[in-house]
Amino acid sequence: MILAIDIGNTNIVVGCIDKEKIYLTERISTIRTKTELEYAIDIKTILDIHHINRADIEGAIISSVVPQITFAARLAVQKILKKDAMIVGPGVKTGLNILLDNPGEMGADRVADAVAALAQYPVPLVIVDMGTATTISVVDDKKHYIGGMILPGVQISLDALTSRASQLSGISIEEPKKIIGKNTVDCMKSGILYGNAAAVDGIIDRIEEELGQKVTVIATGGMSRKIVPHCKREMILDGDLLLKGLQIIYDKNK
Repeated sequence: MILAIDIGNTNIVVGCIDKEKIYLTERISTIRTKTELEYAIDIKTILDIHHINRADIEGAIISSVVPQITFAARLAVQKILKKDAMIVGPGVKTGLNILLDNPGEMGADRVADAVAALAQYPVPLVIVDMGTATTISVVDDKKHYIGGMILPGVQISLDALTSRASQLSGISIEEPKKIIGKNTVDCMKSGILYGNAAAVDGIIDRIEEELGQKVTVIATGGMSRKIVPHCKREMILDGDLLLKGLQIIYDKNK
């Protein structure tokens, strides 16, 4: 098995995976001021809680969209496993044909998502990753990554709404009793949940119009379980997509 780590703006996903199964998935907060020792303690604690023997881990791979944490995480893995972690980036083989103006600016998480989706699902496909931002990636019927879009994530939208409106207090993201709210809190819940669901539905409709083809839609990311049930479009919910992509990339480069 390998240790796979995805460093996002809000959370760091830590997983252990091989070709057969995923042994664990945990999330810790992304804190830019933490040292490599503190991240090493976090990783060691996760492995110990799940009774993972470090001797059974053959290597590690890291994808990151937070460059200032990447080096600390790499050193943390070195402390725990006594092995150097592979970093998803320039020079790492992915097998993904990226048709962007500047392929190097594409986030490592989007690369891993697309690699896993291509290995498992029919093209053309759309990947909706609902994290700090909601990123939408499009892979055409020739298996080319042709682009996508980025919109504010669910939590960002809610935080912006509550911080700019003095009469609105913080709320949890959960389903309201009805879509038409009868009080301020339910109106906000409905707006955030159904607004994001409708945005995703509408974007997918427009992507299909532009491609002239029906697409396979895969949803992933921390907020996907809250939003996908309210979407009208048929979607495959795959919360482990990114970890599976990291496993594939690791195998291509080991």
